[in-house]
Amino acid sequence: MRILKGKGISKGIAFGVLRAFKRDYFEIYSEKKYTFNHDEEIEKFKVAKEIALGQLEKLYQEALDDLGEEYALVFNAHKMIIEDIEYINSIINIIKNENANIEYAIWRTSRNFEFSFEKMESEYMQQRAADIRDISKRIISCLDEETEQKINANRKNIIIGADDLSPSEILEFDKKIIKGFITMLGSENSHTAILARAMNLTSVIGLGDQLRPEFEGCEVIIDSFAGAVYVSPDKTTIRRLKKKKELCDKNQELLKSFKGKEDITLDGQKIELCANISNIADLGAVIENDAKGVGLFRSEFIFMGRSDYPSEEEQFRIYKRAAQKMGDKKCVIRTIDIGADKQIKYFNLPREVNPAIGYRAIRICLDRPIIFKAQLRAILRASEFGNINILFPMIISLDEILQIKCILKECKEELDNIGCKYKKDIKVGIMIETPAAVMISDILAKEVDFFNIGTNDLTQYSLAIDRQNDKVNFLYNPKHKAILRMIKIICENAKKYNKKVCICGELATDESLLETLLSLGVDELSMSAPFILNIRKYIRKIDVGKVKNEILLGLED
Repeated sequence: MRILKGKGISKGIAFGVLRAFKRDYFEIYSEKKYTFNHDEEIEKFKVAKEIALGQLEKLYQEALDDLGEEYALVFNAHKMIIEDIEYINSIINIIKNENANIEYAIWRTSRNFEFSFEKMESEYMQQRAADIRDISKRIISCLDEETEQKINANRKNIIIGADDLSPSEILEFDKKIIKGFITMLGSENSHTAILARAMNLTSVIGLGDQLRPEFEGCEVIIDSFAGAVYVSPDKTTIRRLKKKKELCDKNQELLKSFKGKEDITLDGQKIELCANISNIADLGAVIENDAKGVGLFRSEFIFMGRSDYPSEEEQFRIYKRAAQKMGDKKCVIRTIDIGADKQIKYFNLPREVNPAIGYRAIRICLDRPIIFKAQLRAILRASEFGNINILFPMIISLDEILQIKCILKECKEELDNIGCKYKKDIKVGIMIETPAAVMISDILAKEVDFFNIGTNDLTQYSLAIDRQNDKVNFLYNPKHKAILRMIKIICENAKKYNKKVCICGELATDESLLETLLSLGVDELSMSAPFILNIRKYIRKIDVGKVKNEILLGLED
């Protein structure tokens, strides 16, 4: 048995087989390997094609159950491509006429079809190029069972091992199979870590060269409470950690007794507990954990894991589905917040020395109004189907808000001109995540309906700490008195204009700070759905009135 030590970021215990994370190596199949056994290659293709069709049918049913028919139809479209006679004949002809291996034949066919679609004038047809590539990669993965990590339900539980993982990469994990991940690099304050907590993926990061290639295929146990990974554990360790997991599961079960109960302190102070989500598949957990709404829908994740921008229509369907699922409960959609550690290739963002303080979030949106307006129109159209609010990230000035309002007005006029319905009085809020926004929050409060405080970025910018830099990461402290004083300033300025304040950073899940945040005047906490019932339990045990004066005086010292 080997014990690896790192940092646990999403608390839990997970058992599985360690598999190295395989990125997109599709281009390696561009090298032709000659073969004269055509029948064998063609038979391999036919078998892989049938496996892929079975996978797509399963994915269609899962998407239909979780997301609705509109979202599931993409898998039917993929099935049609696999069964397309031109696509099939192209692969077979390359095998026969060029004595090529099956992988190369699929790669060549994919590239030819992609190129044809990309040349078409229709944006819809151009986007089918990505579908062709996705289907071709799926068939190749089905040629070799060992490369298929995501969908084959007969595989054992998997623990992913990698050097590092991006947010978009873990977003694509199939949680029915992948039970957790471990990495050599990473920061507990990165967006990858935040997303892992949101997805409730047990994980340990920062293992360095302890994580070795020869561990591939070994049985492993992650204990992220202890920041430990056990490779080829002995029987005693397995028994001990199984008992620990049973206790964790039992505690989680006990929390269900708090469903349906009010989020209120012993002295009667009410607070709303909402959930953060990254896609509509997360809504099941939001409802399961009895959240009062969605406090933060990170819409940028809709743009990830694809080769081109989602259309206005596609975005509309996603936002509409979210609104319908939440019913009367609010759903706060944040406009795309990319840049820094959330990179999307097709945005072609410039390389920057310090992207965290560069071209990101609202700066990209205001600079690229076509993309921005498509998203705003989609959100507005979806607002007709539920209680949607719009949230704008990374605001530092009044001028930015005025520009946003002008663009939003244009979008409303465009929808009015075509007779499209939307919620006329849709609420608009901003993220407060820079010291600049804090210091002018009294001015900004006049122009918006609510504030969301992003304590993760606010801490980073206020303390001048790159939260992904291991050399200074130990200085990252969202409980720093400077941060708490800033929250107090924001709440005081918001209250002058009867505007609500929500904390949607990692601070929202810190039980030890609940009394402080409520004393400062925070109205709402938004967090990963699995934390909600636990935080509700703590809220119902505290008496803010007894400690408020002491807490406020402590901030003055």
